[in-house]
Amino acid sequence: MKIDGNAIRPGNVIEYESGLWRAVKIQHTQPGKGGAYLQVELKNLIDGTKKNERFRSSEKVEKVRLDQKDFQFLFGDGDTFTFMDQDTYDQIALPNDDVGEQAVFLQDGMVVTIEMYEEKPISVALPEHVTLEVTETEPALKGQTVTSSYKPAMTDIGVRVMVPPFIDQGTKIIVATEDSSYVKRAD
Repeated sequence: MKIDGNAIRPGNVIEYESGLWRAVKIQHTQPGKGGAYLQVELKNLIDGTKKNERFRSSEKVEKVRLDQKDFQFLFGDGDTFTFMDQDTYDQIALPNDDVGEQAVFLQDGMVVTIEMYEEKPISVALPEHVTLEVTETEPALKGQTVTSSYKPAMTDIGVRVMVPPFIDQGTKIIVATEDSSYVKRAD
């Protein structure tokens, strides 16, 4: 579907210069002379490169619609991860690069969303939050809870997270998969 250059929004996937690009950030700019344009930061969905482009309202770009489907994580085998389609039970194996740094959060049976373009997997989206157990952390010092300081903690999957001082070893916490940050104590 063709759209005007100034109709691009963050998250849109466009076909540009014979590649698939996701709009990460946009900024409307109206210089003193000349027409207004849209400054767009694009990220390539295939190789992860980034670039900035200007689009004027008179330009047309091809907006791509990606199919999203839920898959269940089965197992990791060296440099690939295997997922199962929950509807057809078909299995697909994706290389580590397609999953990215969030691969450390994959747990057996976890449901992820895989975006596909023409039946080819493009990206894997994990759940926003995961529940982990703290396996190692420093004990809280008396009076330390007054300030809003954080201390390092190691989780059961080997991810290091900065946690508040009241979190002890054995406590279950909720962690954001996007940036490995502490969200809250699990109930």
